[in-house]
Amino acid sequence: LPPGSCRAFWGWLNAVFNKVDHERIRAVGPDRAASEWLLRCGALVRYQGSPKWQQDYNGLPTGPLGKYKIEAINATDSCIMYRGFDYLDGLEHVTDIKLEKCMYIQDECLQRLSETNNLQRSLQKLQIISCGNVTDKGILALHKLTNLEYLYLSDLPGIREKEMTFRVLQQALPNLELELDLE
Repeated sequence: LPPGSCRAFWGWLNAVFNKVDHERIRAVGPDRAASEWLLRCGALVRYQGSPKWQQDYNGLPTGPLGKYKIEAINATDSCIMYRGFDYLDGLEHVTDIKLEKCMYIQDECLQRLSETNNLQRSLQKLQIISCGNVTDKGILALHKLTNLEYLYLSDLPGIREKEMTFRVLQQALPNLELELDLE
């Protein structure tokens, strides 16, 4: 294989994993379809009323449509990317999202997250860790997540204007607890 072709292949495969299937969302409901997307991409989900994280795609619980509601998403080391974010639109119960070491997460993703109506209502806790493509612009975009109570930011080399960015965010979201572990 020529150098770089392997990475190109994985990039293509990840793009395929992130392609939104609107028929599937209609057929199985938003939570099930989003679960399939997230697990395909290597993320974990936790359902309302359950302490355990779901990580096995083939072990996804079956049951009546809408029985399992995603409450938390742990996207550590996953390949979720912008084009898959339509899957988040129908989720009404997500309170907690962790984005760690997500190579495809960039400012546009955070903007999209904060413009998702259901997440504006439900999301309370967000952690963004070691996502090298996130800049101040992406962090500032989070100001639309009006119910966010806790934001943890760590190892984000793309953030340059720390003081200004956090001051603006804190003004927009006065109830936000902001925890930073940045150089």
